[in-house]
Amino acid sequence: MVKKLGFLLSACLLSYGQYKAEPAGAPPSELAAPILAEMQPAGHKVLSPDGKVWCELWFVKQPPKGPNTAESDVTWKTTPPGSVIGAIRWPENGYDRRGQPIKPGVYTLRFSMFPINGDHQGVAPQRDFLVMTPAAIDQKLDAVKVFDDLMNMTKKASGTPHPAVLSMYLVESEFKPGMQQQGEHDWALMATVGDAKIALTLIGKAE
Repeated sequence: MVKKLGFLLSACLLSYGQYKAEPAGAPPSELAAPILAEMQPAGHKVLSPDGKVWCELWFVKQPPKGPNTAESDVTWKTTPPGSVIGAIRWPENGYDRRGQPIKPGVYTLRFSMFPINGDHQGVAPQRDFLVMTPAAIDQKLDAVKVFDDLMNMTKKASGTPHPAVLSMYLVESEFKPGMQQQGEHDWALMATVGDAKIALTLIGKAE
């Protein structure tokens, strides 16, 4: 009985623990050479409350620039959709914003925005997100300009009819690098991508 209570107490404390970010090493060699060349020399290692590595991330030295988008409810208006923003490594099964399991491995991160079609109401106040694609099939640095092409690529990460997405937004003020809790269950990584400051939600499922 005592052991059982101790286990429940430990589980309770763990569920309320803190996610933390530490420096990570060089970007992964699994990335295609043109993409790898654009990455920052060091990344971010996200640790779960029990001290295990939840994921590792790397971002490009400078995000691609384009004309300001006329799309509504988009915070990152100067970055063309389909652009490479970074990469993520899941050492064990990870999860996207929809709660879909993502297999261990390295994935590219490309910027996009969810369409206004009634299927994404309540997911987030903004439409910005990063889509994951297995690094082995994402070989070009060029932006994927056709939305459907990008969605077909990212479905290779989810293995479902739905893309593998991580919600994000451009931070306008009160920026503090590292992991930050947002609401009851969500945790976001605050990081710089060149001259941009972003918040990327890595823990938590959109209901």
